Amino acid sequence: MPFPETRYARSKDGNVAYQIIGDGPLDLVFIPWWGSNIDVMWEEPSLARFLGRLATFSRLLCFDKRGTGVSDALPLAALPTLEQWSDDVRTVMDAAGSKRAALLGHSQGGQMALLFAATYPGQTSALILADASARQFEDTADLSLSLDRAEERWGSGSSLDLFAPSVAGDERLRRWYARYERLALGPKMVRAIVAADYENDLRSVLPAIRVPTLVLHRADNRFIGISHGRYLAEHIHGARFVEVPGEDHLFHVGETEMMLGEIEEFLTGMRSVPDVDRVLATVLFTDIVGSTERLAALGDRAWRALLDAHHEIVRRELERHRGREVEFAGDGLLATFDGPARAIRCACAIAGAVRGLGIEIRAGLHTGEIELAGDAVRGIAVHIGARVLGQAGAGEVLVSNTVKDLVAGSGIRFADRGLHVLKGVPGQWRLFAAE
Repeated sequence: MPFPETRYARSKDGNVAYQIIGDGPLDLVFIPWWGSNIDVMWEEPSLARFLGRLATFSRLLCFDKRGTGVSDALPLAALPTLEQWSDDVRTVMDAAGSKRAALLGHSQGGQMALLFAATYPGQTSALILADASARQFEDTADLSLSLDRAEERWGSGSSLDLFAPSVAGDERLRRWYARYERLALGPKMVRAIVAADYENDLRSVLPAIRVPTLVLHRADNRFIGISHGRYLAEHIHGARFVEVPGEDHLFHVGETEMMLGEIEEFLTGMRSVPDVDRVLATVLFTDIVGSTERLAALGDRAWRALLDAHHEIVRRELERHRGREVEFAGDGLLATFDGPARAIRCACAIAGAVRGLGIEIRAGLHTGEIELAGDAVRGIAVHIGARVLGQAGAGEVLVSNTVKDLVAGSGIRFADRGLHVLKGVPGQWRLFAAE
């Protein structure tokens, strides 16, 4: 979806950047945790899809609270209280002409949502708490160490290991998330906000909440354990609790469809059938062996002609074997197949055909669930396929054990290449060369 327009809601305490997405029959305010940037967040497909889905049944209001993202900066000495930050919700609603809205608070944003719902029940039609807590931290014994760690790691993307373990090995996402962190908050502001989190305690507020409430929590969330979600549901009158599978904390990765379905049904009474965006596929990566040396030896013009001939062969074999070209990046190919045997045969055919051009390729294949993002694909299966390619030698078609097991009985023979550690992928992987 196109990036929405960013506007500013004016207040005496500072300007709050916000966006309006969709034109549904109900207003929904999304309250993020302390790290957000509403301009940059739309660059990440998984985040854009999550928010875009919310906007299919609501008029969605997103914002950066003061001191974060593209809202007005704040001096560390003037860090707002939770009460003052909750006023940002009202500021945005007023600017957007919203008299009454449902609130979706994620993580620490859930505490802002709790306070607003208790204080302004007439303006709150419903409350949704996703992986949130009333009081996140109880033990302050290691407070100084925790603050040092938060400040030192901020902006590196390493927090994905804790916040999103299911996709922590995705290097593209890791690079984006590191940039997102840096453009959301500076390290000193992170330290100040985390220190405030140790003080925030909303447990006494919970009995005062009298609006319809849905509590969603990942079953194995490593950052905010599921006991926090259960506590919220047990102490908010009439709250509904839903346990969501997975260990991620970031709302837009892992099992998102269940969360979105529960939110839509809670707010509208209906649950739409989502478009299929995850499928099982075999991922094929290839590249030309020694491409840098060949380019230096041939020169730009001859190398371009060689690449054109290589691409023509690749596309011909993809068509013959029902493969889908996803991307050519220089001399490298990414393609997907709906069957692993066809993928292997295609890779072998390409390897044989390009030898007539005086070049060798190497290929890596893996079968797993991939995420469709327009014409692009992503997910851990794609990452594993790229890592398998990295272990392949000249002229070799290397496959994961998953691929080998799926083509049993096909007549394709394999040579065991032993166990390998694939960078960024847990465990050891046994790889095989197709013969």
